[in-house]
Amino acid sequence: MKFRFQRKYLCIPYFLFLILFVIIPIFFIIYYAFTDSNGNFTFDAFVTFFTTTNKINVLVQSLLFSTLNTIVCLIIGYPISYLLSNPKFNKNYVLVLLFVMPMWINFVLRTGATRDVLTWLGINGGSHPYIATMIGLVYNYLPFVILPLYTTMLKLDKSQIEAAIDLGCNRVQVFTKSIFPQSVPGIISAAQMVFMPTMSSYVIPETLSEGKIVLFGNSIYLGFANNQWNSSGFMAIVMLVIIAISMLVTRNFTEKDEGKEAATW
Repeated sequence: MKFRFQRKYLCIPYFLFLILFVIIPIFFIIYYAFTDSNGNFTFDAFVTFFTTTNKINVLVQSLLFSTLNTIVCLIIGYPISYLLSNPKFNKNYVLVLLFVMPMWINFVLRTGATRDVLTWLGINGGSHPYIATMIGLVYNYLPFVILPLYTTMLKLDKSQIEAAIDLGCNRVQVFTKSIFPQSVPGIISAAQMVFMPTMSSYVIPETLSEGKIVLFGNSIYLGFANNQWNSSGFMAIVMLVIIAISMLVTRNFTEKDEGKEAATW
């Protein structure tokens, strides 16, 4: 029988990748999270996590850093993205390239260079660990905010903005009633690309704070490095749960925004 190629066969590499690098690793994480060193089923890792003050403090600190970094990146990145997407201020794509170029450099090298610059400015991790870490987080994740916002703002419906101006809206009203609502999908996408990676980051806080600040990613890494597979496995599950919750929340915001646009039209 002659073999006939069909489009559905293109899904095979994707499913193989999904099974090998997503499903199987998650299965092992769940296995280690709910077993002991002898492989017996237990909830010890669950109890230990929620009864250990240090682990809860690391989780809370990670959530605070992630939230603050997301807010700061959005505050800085939003006006930059708007200016870059406006032909009146940006005549070519060179400025966009300048903001995206740091993403081409190795993450560890970027972090090391940031540490050297901050040390030269007198903001080293030994004396200012929180400030140095926040500067490093904002610097490394700001391009992940600018790029999706820039892409979204290129697609703004200029006719809506012009109509708002023709109807007598001032600049603040044009922004709040037309520009900002249209850019919400980009804001949500940018927040997703910053919040969880910040929480799971361990190179930036480890390097810039000189080990004084431990985020959730650091804690998981140190646990696995010290052969604490069970407790680290449960912490990884906590991370997955937080990711799932954040995706559900952002999805609800997206659906509400789409519903408002549909109602408007």
